[in-house]
Amino acid sequence: MSDSTLDGGCRCGAIRYRVRGTPCSSSICFCRSCRLSSGAPSVAWLTVSVEDFGWLTGQAKHHRSSPAVTRTFCAECGTPLSYQHDDSPATIDLTTATLDRPEDVRPTRETWLSDKLNWAASDECLEHWPDGVG
Repeated sequence: MSDSTLDGGCRCGAIRYRVRGTPCSSSICFCRSCRLSSGAPSVAWLTVSVEDFGWLTGQAKHHRSSPAVTRTFCAECGTPLSYQHDDSPATIDLTTATLDRPEDVRPTRETWLSDKLNWAASDECLEHWPDGVG
């Protein structure tokens, strides 16, 4: 991860966003909530400071997926875009795959391995957390 500008958006192009600065972290999450929200066995997340993040075009639809979590997605194409936890108002997690160049942001850890589906692949080279990051 480098100190640069990262642009991304939804599949249909209705929503675009930009990140400036150095990301805080990059993870792959296997929790049930992320699986259900994405329809995938895991979700790659890029965590950034809200001060370094901004929506450029479009308006993401907000959804309270649990009492302390707000997720956003494109109402036109359904692309999951972000995750924010009430306990961490200074950061926002963005779905790494929605970046224009997701290959530039390699994950460094896997979280919620306690929820991982037994057939889902895991990268033994990454740092592993049975639950969320402490």
